[in-house]
Amino acid sequence: MTDHGFQQIFPLGKTNDAYAENFTGQSYLAPLTGGSVPVSNVSFEPGCRNNWHIHHGTGGGGDQILLCTAGSGWYQAEGQDAVSMTPGTAIRVPAGTKHWHGAKADSWFSHVAFITPGEGVSNEWLEPVTDEMYGRLPKSGQNA
Repeated sequence: MTDHGFQQIFPLGKTNDAYAENFTGQSYLAPLTGGSVPVSNVSFEPGCRNNWHIHHGTGGGGDQILLCTAGSGWYQAEGQDAVSMTPGTAIRVPAGTKHWHGAKADSWFSHVAFITPGEGVSNEWLEPVTDEMYGRLPKSGQNA
């Protein structure tokens, strides 16, 4: 599927207006399934990223799964180096982990995302990823 010149296998979706205050830049949300484990395709324009956030849950719940399907992006847990995400990259974010994810500065990025069900599952949005911190990430080359 091609939207905005960006090829991906899932729909781009609508602008992610409901969560816009928790993103720097423009993101898009395409719900893929409902039910007890909703799954969505989230797409990010170049340079777009979400704020730091924490998924909470107990009893096995609250882990976030990110499956990169198109483009190139970043995932970073607090206190760790950023991880480059390209199609086929799978990330498990354990419940309680402060983290962010988003597109690289020069690339669109899409991932399928879902949260494991359990007790007390919630999301806590925190501060934005600063332009200074984001700007230190590689723009191109082997580590980008």
